[in-house]
Amino acid sequence: MWMDVVDLRDFYSTPLGGMARRMIRRRIRTLWPDCKGMKVLGLGYATPYLGLFKSDAERTLAFMPSPQGVLHWPNESRSLTTLVDETDLPLPDLSVDRVLIVHAVECAEQLRNMLREVWRVLSGSGRVLIVVPNRSGVWARMERTPFGMGRPYSPRQLNSLLRDNMFTPLHVDQALFVPPSKSRMIMGSAPAWEKIGHRFFPGFAGVWLVEATKQIYAANPEATVKSKRRNLVSLPQRQSWTTNHRQKSSKR
Repeated sequence: MWMDVVDLRDFYSTPLGGMARRMIRRRIRTLWPDCKGMKVLGLGYATPYLGLFKSDAERTLAFMPSPQGVLHWPNESRSLTTLVDETDLPLPDLSVDRVLIVHAVECAEQLRNMLREVWRVLSGSGRVLIVVPNRSGVWARMERTPFGMGRPYSPRQLNSLLRDNMFTPLHVDQALFVPPSKSRMIMGSAPAWEKIGHRFFPGFAGVWLVEATKQIYAANPEATVKSKRRNLVSLPQRQSWTTNHRQKSSKR
């Protein structure tokens, strides 16, 4: 079951949500230190983390599944979010270089079809990064946070899930070793919890971060999602989509 986008927004506006965002952002930046000139797509509720790439990426998009809802992002400029059918993404084949999936895999009702769409739009050398709750972590047991909703995963389950959908796992990382407590003292010591937990107790993390690349050789036409007529979102090299769209309209 998908979480409502308003509930997700409200969680990340709390001190606990802000702390969780900072800890996860650190690990994302470690795995993806440089996305300069790339096209980055966030799927699910990835906006708390997409700000990492907005300044250096050529283009940053946030796709929010229709059952989840959509909110404006970023607040300071025109919206880069789009409400989509997660099984039919409005993008051409091989059109993005990085896909960040947050609050989606554990909720998706058509997970296989969603991942096949991610495979379709990802470039041949592209990478996908999935953030998902750890089934053996404390956060997955606390329903007052989004990481306690949906289906949590183990590394073995994530590995099988990715391989079954034509991805090759590359790296597994962890985050959120600090307990999901509202105590200011505990939240203030979060960096220490992360450092100790990451080094000595990786299995107790709140979330897994799994990076993967697509298996080009494993493509099976019968297994891929059936082609549909899509209203595609253009990803130009130099000009924005809005500019190109206006130019085409004026010519008509």
